[in-house]
Amino acid sequence: MSTSRRRVWVEHFLKQFGVSVALACEVAGLNRSVYYYTHKRPPDDEVIDALLLLVERHPRWGLPKLFKRLRHQGKTWNKKRVERVYNMLKLNLRRKGKRRVPARSPEPLSAPEKHNDSWSMDFMSDALSFGHRFRTLNIIDDYNRQALAIEVDTSLTTERVIRTLERVIAWRGKPCK
Repeated sequence: MSTSRRRVWVEHFLKQFGVSVALACEVAGLNRSVYYYTHKRPPDDEVIDALLLLVERHPRWGLPKLFKRLRHQGKTWNKKRVERVYNMLKLNLRRKGKRRVPARSPEPLSAPEKHNDSWSMDFMSDALSFGHRFRTLNIIDDYNRQALAIEVDTSLTTERVIRTLERVIAWRGKPCK
């Protein structure tokens, strides 16, 4: 329960029942010193005027930049005070959200209907137990996943890839796709 609401209760008990402040505070669960306390916060008019003047000139500046400019102007206000007034005036800038990638509707892959309709080609790489690296070139028929060629070497040059493709084409013919 908030302190302001408890103060209202104390006021109600004092007026309605004519009891002492001590008893009313005890019933409301409020310390007497809290009941008598009046805040000594200075008015925020100067801060409001200074912030509105800066925001009018620089509407895209956020709180950190505005506070820095106020300090350069010689204002000694606390950052928390400036932030409180800034939020009270609802000067908070809208945060830009992340740009989302549009949702894609996945389409099923088209399956080939016969042999030699389409091929897939891929490079793979691995290392032997003593650390020597090697690469493989795999050419596969998509209809039945048959490996048409597998070339293995430490380095596969362009000429070697072309030669392997020509050898498979001479053996099976060109794929339709």
